[in-house]
Amino acid sequence: MGVYLSTPKTEKSSDDGENDRLRYGMSSMQGWRSTMEDAHAVYPNLDKATSFFGVYDGHGGKAVAKFCAKYLHEQVLKNEAYLAGDLGDSMKKSFLRMDEMMCGQRGWRELSVLGDKMQKVTGMIEGLIWSPRSGEANSQINDWPSEQGPHSDYIGPTSGTTACVAIIRDNQLVVANAGDSRCVMSRGGQAYALSKDHKPDHELEKERILQAGGYVQCGRVNGSLNLARAIGDMELKQNKALPAERQIVTADPDITMVDLQDDDEFLVLACDGIWDCMSSQQVVDFVREQLYNETKLSTVCERLLDKCLAPTAGGEGCDNMTMILVQFNKPLNNGASSKDHPFPLDEQAESDERPSRN
Repeated sequence: MGVYLSTPKTEKSSDDGENDRLRYGMSSMQGWRSTMEDAHAVYPNLDKATSFFGVYDGHGGKAVAKFCAKYLHEQVLKNEAYLAGDLGDSMKKSFLRMDEMMCGQRGWRELSVLGDKMQKVTGMIEGLIWSPRSGEANSQINDWPSEQGPHSDYIGPTSGTTACVAIIRDNQLVVANAGDSRCVMSRGGQAYALSKDHKPDHELEKERILQAGGYVQCGRVNGSLNLARAIGDMELKQNKALPAERQIVTADPDITMVDLQDDDEFLVLACDGIWDCMSSQQVVDFVREQLYNETKLSTVCERLLDKCLAPTAGGEGCDNMTMILVQFNKPLNNGASSKDHPFPLDEQAESDERPSRN
């Protein structure tokens, strides 16, 4: 059956937590896919005032998604822009930094361990053999020393991942997105899009792809990748005359900043395994209905994953699925207008008559 199993794996990995500002629940499920390539990061207390939530949908393997789940939030936290209070710039730099960190000997070693291409013990031994170059241990940002070894010229992974991350500090919400995972908020029961899907046939994405020397065929970059932005996929980022933001595929995220309002109810971050089956508004409606009688947020996530799961292999509802649900504890007084929408809803699936799974 190729990329699909004969029966889906419906066991779920779920979690719940809270602090004085919010509650969260999350769940992930492998489903019909032969491997699980999603990853996530949940840090309700990234620091005393800040919460961090991220979903990463890998393609071509799980290593890059797991790398981002392990390291991206650390880069955000340590970045100079973050320390200066600029959450958006710190996330932008951290997304791009992932590509840099995955190159060279150390990048190869980290990805090999995370992707289970070699035993972890082998990776540990190699880490002892190929030590940091002298004098460089503190020369790179965030203490990521380079290493010497047989893979010192490694250009980075051919696999990749989407990344959709939300940071909440006080009444400010900042979302960074690269790819087609999505972040949606319920504002008074209406789906409020906080990210847009980066598809190769979108005008601005296609323009960048063509200018960088690539092409779009059948809605895919160079006829293969169905995303215009992603972390990893380094073979599509090798134009030495262009900055990282202008490569055929770029990790450069869209940044959306909004002030939370009294009628902001909850936030959903999910990979496209969810959005392929339900529109943003359908997800908001489903969650709101569930919250009338269910207090455990991970249970709400699990029910939505089950709703999206296809009855047979092939087509929509057969992808890996990961969802994070964040519910705000207290209304926040703010006079911002709900009409100030960062992305027109018709850029997303809101206008689709997309059937949901029953």
